[in-house]
Amino acid sequence: QLPPGLYKKVLVILHDSILPYMNEPTLMIDFLTVAYGIGGAISLLALNGLFILIHQHNLEYPDFYKKLYSLLDPSIYHVKYRARFFHLADLFLSSSHLPAYLVAAFIKRLSRLALTAPPEALLMVIPFICNLFRRHPACKVLVHRPNGPGDLSEDPYIMEQEEPSESRALESSLWELQSLQNHYHPDVAQAAAVLNQSLSEIEDDISGLLELSASELFDKEVKKTSANVPLEFEQVRGLFGKKNDIFADHFALD
Repeated sequence: QLPPGLYKKVLVILHDSILPYMNEPTLMIDFLTVAYGIGGAISLLALNGLFILIHQHNLEYPDFYKKLYSLLDPSIYHVKYRARFFHLADLFLSSSHLPAYLVAAFIKRLSRLALTAPPEALLMVIPFICNLFRRHPACKVLVHRPNGPGDLSEDPYIMEQEEPSESRALESSLWELQSLQNHYHPDVAQAAAVLNQSLSEIEDDISGLLELSASELFDKEVKKTSANVPLEFEQVRGLFGKKNDIFADHFALD
């Protein structure tokens, strides 16, 4: 039993400073699987080590995607390990052999949580979701239902369901991203509007968006040069600014 702070320090360096130098990295299987089951930031940090064991040492983890799905909660867009998590999630969801119901569950859960996410996270997760649609065309039914959005009287997706196969995500629609098309931040609204068009086959590169911060967004807006903006300005004619102001006959503005 390690204190949470020590768990995090070990897991942050485990994948590049410990596992490559071990004669038998598989000895860390129990440690990493227990850490992955703890939840929160510790589970996020355990993903790096698990990825190496799964990818290079043939580790089989039957409920891996179920656990990965359960890690998606509102804090996922706010933790400082967000970039690390979405980089690995992108790798884990890259296989075209994953079932459509599983990918649809991830898309739907990410979209639902996006309703309360900050703009810098939205500018990353919307292209991430678009890439999932490109890899798994069967999930496009979430955007283009055969009978249109009116086919659903209510959202059948069950957010509280821990099992992705029983969440009914494929029966749902992506109304959350349609709502984000009216987001207060123009860049977010523009990014969400991409789903109104047919997606290109080339995936978006999200590597530069994983570390995007609120201060960078703010600096970008401040440095923008504005063109001539039309204003509803009426030149002052009299004391109270009206054209036919009786005061203009008796008073003058110097």
